[in-house]
Amino acid sequence: MELQNYTLNFGPQHPAAHGVLRLVLELEGETIVRADPHIGLLHRGTEKLVETKPYIQNIGYMDRLDYVSMMCNEHAYVRTIEKFLDIEVPIRAQYIRTMFDEITRVLNHLLWLAATALDIGAMTVFLYCFREREDLFDCYEAVSGARMHAKYYRPGGVARDLPEHMPKYQASKWHTEREVEQMNQHREGNLLEFIWAFTERFPKCIDEYETLLTDNRIWKQRTVDIGIISPEKALAYGFTGPMLRGSGIAWDLRKKQPYAAYDAMDFDIPVGTKGDCYDRYLVRVEEMRQSNRIIRQCVEWLRTNPGPIKTTDHKVTPPTREEMKYDMEAMIHHFKLYSEGFTLPMGEVYSAVEAPKGEFGIYLVSDGANKPYRLKIRAPGFPHLAAYDEMVKGHMLADGVAILASQDIVFGEIDR
Repeated sequence: MELQNYTLNFGPQHPAAHGVLRLVLELEGETIVRADPHIGLLHRGTEKLVETKPYIQNIGYMDRLDYVSMMCNEHAYVRTIEKFLDIEVPIRAQYIRTMFDEITRVLNHLLWLAATALDIGAMTVFLYCFREREDLFDCYEAVSGARMHAKYYRPGGVARDLPEHMPKYQASKWHTEREVEQMNQHREGNLLEFIWAFTERFPKCIDEYETLLTDNRIWKQRTVDIGIISPEKALAYGFTGPMLRGSGIAWDLRKKQPYAAYDAMDFDIPVGTKGDCYDRYLVRVEEMRQSNRIIRQCVEWLRTNPGPIKTTDHKVTPPTREEMKYDMEAMIHHFKLYSEGFTLPMGEVYSAVEAPKGEFGIYLVSDGANKPYRLKIRAPGFPHLAAYDEMVKGHMLADGVAILASQDIVFGEIDR
């Protein structure tokens, strides 16, 4: 009897294909023999579009690359510009950036945990994670006015200082006075107090997720020994972030090449031992706990250290509205900055940050104009997806979903 492998299209409509991935799978029965990821279905030409706009107008494109790690993407881009211009960023801005990088990491890992649990079949975790995400989106909204695409980091610092008041819920036909009072419980003070209250209760929330998953028999059957990648293979493929640390290599740019205020932070790097889906899950859950520690350290420092939040060089950052009212030079600076932008010296710079998914880097080539000559984005998810075939071979079709979920794939950054 002759047996023949058959080819199956997985996605792009499949809910576990994370948006726009088309996987062409060669199956022998229900075992995957070969996996061919077809990408490019979310290609928006970001790297080309940034060549047409002044530097400051491109920050918004960064938010939309890995659209669950918004501020981390911005951080890599503005750091590249700051390296070019040799700008000294005020220490308060560095701490604000560090705090929001970690808030972004928690946001990313919460969505990852929610989506992965849902892909594998656990519904409750999805609802729990989104409950916490709402509070963190409120922090984004308080500083930038937008809940996701913040455009908050600017070359030389951040757009504005932390607000003194948090927006409050109002009584309506949906919520009684008593409910609203409870919802506004942590909103009486400023943003830092709101974030502090969140960090107080968040470890208990992580305990809830772990109670549901960590020792759950079904969860372990679906993740233990699934999608193992050795440390040597992980390095050879160019893995970074939790994918590399899950395989046992303690590489983290926040420790190895500190930026912002990370050199002043006390935190640990969780690493796995086996390099399977379960290890990657444990690494990300522990990273949320470590991020919580970093956020608390930043809040404590920011409470007692007021100061400037952006550089005073008005060729790069706009003057205040107050200055513009009486100073003609400030008005000219403002007009020139927002119409023409600033120029960078000729040259090339690479700058990377430890984004939630791994090393997110920006390689920028300048020809001395007010817009990039060339910009290349180093997306952490790209090498992870490239190794999918290697990780999935010999596993069942259902395991292919768990492996893809464990990679934390977002196509905004892969397709660019």
